[in-house]
Amino acid sequence: MLKTLPPLSSLRAFEAVARRLSFSRAAEDLHVTPGAVSQQIRLLEDLLGTSLFARTRRSVALTETGIRMLPDIQLGLEMLARAVSSETAPSGGKTLTISVAPSFASKWLIPRLTDFSDRYPDIDLRISATVALADFRRDKIDLAIRLGRGNYPDLHAEPLFTESLTPLCSPELLKRKGPLRYPDDLRKHQLLHDLSLPGQEVQSAWERWLDLAGVKNVSARRGTRFSLAELAMQAAIDGAGVVLGRTVLAEGDLAAGRLVRPFKLTLPLEWSYFLVTTKSGRRQEIECFRDWLYDTLKRSLLRKSGKPR
Repeated sequence: MLKTLPPLSSLRAFEAVARRLSFSRAAEDLHVTPGAVSQQIRLLEDLLGTSLFARTRRSVALTETGIRMLPDIQLGLEMLARAVSSETAPSGGKTLTISVAPSFASKWLIPRLTDFSDRYPDIDLRISATVALADFRRDKIDLAIRLGRGNYPDLHAEPLFTESLTPLCSPELLKRKGPLRYPDDLRKHQLLHDLSLPGQEVQSAWERWLDLAGVKNVSARRGTRFSLAELAMQAAIDGAGVVLGRTVLAEGDLAAGRLVRPFKLTLPLEWSYFLVTTKSGRRQEIECFRDWLYDTLKRSLLRKSGKPR
């Protein structure tokens, strides 16, 4: 028996790759990059001292060890999910379990939850903040909010809003390091990278924005990199540099003056935020949250347009 249990993240990565027989598709299921999945698999293989997958340029197959391990790993993950669900389930009342990415939870959802609680005081929310794509049955999830393309097999996805990227920084940084009047001025500042953005493996988001702005003398390869959006944004708030931030997630920090937006130019993301539910009949609690969410978005749009609510 191993003296040290493998990290749960490595076991989940192994189960996803074994089930999909693809690192890229497993990454989509877990809502991480293929590189992150590969790192978790290598960590697990190093800990076990054996290979779990036979890799070629075009295919992935389980080794004999991987084949023997898979059923027990799947059973163990399901048992863990059931155990946690049973221990954390309230003894009575209405509950709603929502799966969201940590960045969306901390920057958008949580600041608005007081309004939901005031409107529906009899509904207890359970927020599951994870970058992994929710398994609704295994994880006992009622609904999810995800940034993606909306193609979630066997699930119902409703578009909420689009997302775009633009440089963001703290006012103090501009006082200390100099103003950002033109995109070329970014050469004087440290760039902060959000590695959780889609498409980073092909071309970094900063490269795409700089190309769109027509900037030639700023290197998109330099700067500090963060695996989570909220970490990159917090670094910008603390004056560590300029982040190519998500405009939706930055609404609160911009309104509070913690961040400023030096340029109007935005880079639209091909992915959008979706409200994801099962295709089966919806509980009243889900409909309440859905109604509140769309009402909140409507009020936000009216506020931005300056129209009376």
